[in-house]
Amino acid sequence: MAPNGVVSDKSLIVSFGEMLIDFVPTVSGVSLAEAPGFLKAPGGAPANVAIAVSRLGGKASFVGKLGDDEFGHMLADILKQNGVSGDGILFDQGARTALAFVTLRADGEREFMFYRNPSADMLLTPEELNLDLIRSLSSTMLVYPQRLHLDLFDASVDMVDGRESEAKVFHYGSISLIVEPCRSTHLKAMEVAKESGALLSYDPNLRLPLWPSADEARKQILSIWDKADIIKVSDVELEFLTGSNKIDDETAMKLWRPNLTLLLITLGEKGSMYYTKYFHGSVDAFHVNTVDTTGAGDSFVGALLCKIVEDPTILENESKLREVLKFANACGAITTTKKGAIPALPTEAEVLALINGA
Repeated sequence: MAPNGVVSDKSLIVSFGEMLIDFVPTVSGVSLAEAPGFLKAPGGAPANVAIAVSRLGGKASFVGKLGDDEFGHMLADILKQNGVSGDGILFDQGARTALAFVTLRADGEREFMFYRNPSADMLLTPEELNLDLIRSLSSTMLVYPQRLHLDLFDASVDMVDGRESEAKVFHYGSISLIVEPCRSTHLKAMEVAKESGALLSYDPNLRLPLWPSADEARKQILSIWDKADIIKVSDVELEFLTGSNKIDDETAMKLWRPNLTLLLITLGEKGSMYYTKYFHGSVDAFHVNTVDTTGAGDSFVGALLCKIVEDPTILENESKLREVLKFANACGAITTTKKGAIPALPTEAEVLALINGA
């Protein structure tokens, strides 16, 4: 934090992808047809992450395309109101802002119906990217000393000291990989961010109804797996990507790649699991009255990234990482206590109150 209270530029987190309107039924446990009404809530995983970061005191920017319509301008205003830079936002005059109707089951889990045929977010082209914004992610990466014959799960391996560095993050999902031209734009943005030295953060955020088939979804989601430094998947995504219904270390390691710095698996009310080159483990969840799980994973990711850019040594220090994941679990838990994603994203004071009161 700079002396004047403004977050220093080195902590910038850029989120790339979709922002849309979620329409959430006012009554849980009913079908869309049976719902008596809907609550309009801004959403879209990458935008949720950006606002989660800002609400926790971090510096965030969003890159994406919205419709040049009332919903699109409303969403841009919501980003601005929440302290997220809109330097990467464009408006499309020929396509609408995406909509999603989200059915809430009695247990708070969701089913989706999307309206994007095509929506503006799908039409962002490589030429329209704000490359200056992405190149501003230039930073010095963490460097780990070379270790030979390292056993990932060898508890005798000592904690490794990395070189102090600046950390900036480029975060994205997989929905922007579904169709062109957004797919090529996504790949270009990743390439520029990587060349600039940013940490690449990937949350696939699986939405099967948007993909042509499950096989295509799995193929494309994994097609960029090797590029990321940090990957977060849910327990449902773990099963989908590995084909195993077991949630254990052996299954998780099917998703491990040598380039990864951190692999995370969120387990809802069961907490989260973490894997690095040097240690692994799990952190318990906080139990709350769950109303709507929309945005819980995005809140978790935003909290994690916010802490990593504040102190990159978190990635190599297990005790620090566990504290951060406890904080991120609390963020995710609080987000489930209200309907909609962005309206439910917590402040740091709310998170600390839950942690200290647990």
